Amino acid sequence: MNQHYLYSSLRFLLVLSIVVIIPLLIFYLSSLTYPFIIAFLLAFLINPIVDFFEAKVKMPRGLAVIIVLLLIIAVVAGLLTLLIAEIISGSNYLARVVPGHFEKLVGYFEDYFTNQIIPFYNQILLFFNNLDAGQQDTIINNIQNVGSTIATKVSAGIEAFLRAIPNILGALPNIATVLIFSLLATFFISKDWHRISNYSKKLFPQKIQTSGRTVFTDLKKALFGFIKAQFTLISITAVIVLIGLLVFKVKYAITIALIIGIVDVLPYLGTGAVFVPWILFSIFSNDISLAIKLGILYVIVLIVRQIMEPRVLSSSIGLDPLATLIALFVGFKLFGFLGLIIGPVTLVIFNTLNHANVFKDIWAYIIEKKEA
Repeated sequence: MNQHYLYSSLRFLLVLSIVVIIPLLIFYLSSLTYPFIIAFLLAFLINPIVDFFEAKVKMPRGLAVIIVLLLIIAVVAGLLTLLIAEIISGSNYLARVVPGHFEKLVGYFEDYFTNQIIPFYNQILLFFNNLDAGQQDTIINNIQNVGSTIATKVSAGIEAFLRAIPNILGALPNIATVLIFSLLATFFISKDWHRISNYSKKLFPQKIQTSGRTVFTDLKKALFGFIKAQFTLISITAVIVLIGLLVFKVKYAITIALIIGIVDVLPYLGTGAVFVPWILFSIFSNDISLAIKLGILYVIVLIVRQIMEPRVLSSSIGLDPLATLIALFVGFKLFGFLGLIIGPVTLVIFNTLNHANVFKDIWAYIIEKKEA
């Protein structure tokens, strides 16, 4: 009996070591091979289209891969061109309109300063002059300390921003290099996809192949489901914003809705990155009616997003809505914005491994006296 527990404990430690070491090893290797990981994922995504060209159009696989990659580059470039054209058009409109609003904003601040700040300042000055010398020195020292702290923080922020500009510019050659290597690796991986797949099958026993095939199929379904879910959520946000802006008769509603839909994926900020400054600008420009309308639209977008996100993710990925909601919350608490992705993906992996009986097989291996 003691020998049985000893063997079980040793096997448990072995499994635990593998579970800890493999993710660390993958993380380390991914920092060195990420262009090829990107290439593998891209090849995986385009493989159905390449297979279609090869089987239905009777096209050589290498040529099919080249055509698909060129089509993807053309589509991305076309969308970016349209988006940039819309942004330029909207920017020209703003360039004509903003100066007038800015003059109103300056006038508002002048009135506010004259009617509110100066009388308040005189009251504070009168109160300060009535204090004794020690109290005045204490207040002055505190104000100086606060001013020094603010100045230090602002200076540090400006310095960090200025230092980041060369780093960003310096990263452009690296980004270009990664892009070139990823595209080249995508071509070779996709071209030899079936040969690589057949070769990888020979490396593992049949049982592992069966479990791995189940895991891979479920993960593939979850991956496409996750992409579909995010696209659906962004589309819902853009449509709601577009309808609201059209009702409010805001110019360039399509451009603004597209920008807000894209901005919706930003960490922490989301649609608030556009709505909050816009609302504040409307308030300072004395356009209270538009500010109220935008505030209502912003609240609607937030509510719809919070209601729809767990449902869309659960239906697209195939998970229970409550489990998806818990995964989103726990992931957000542990990893911030990235946790909104890590949480559901982790849940999908555990759910997939459970369906493939991987945990059952591992437990059976641990409690057996001899290795399975």
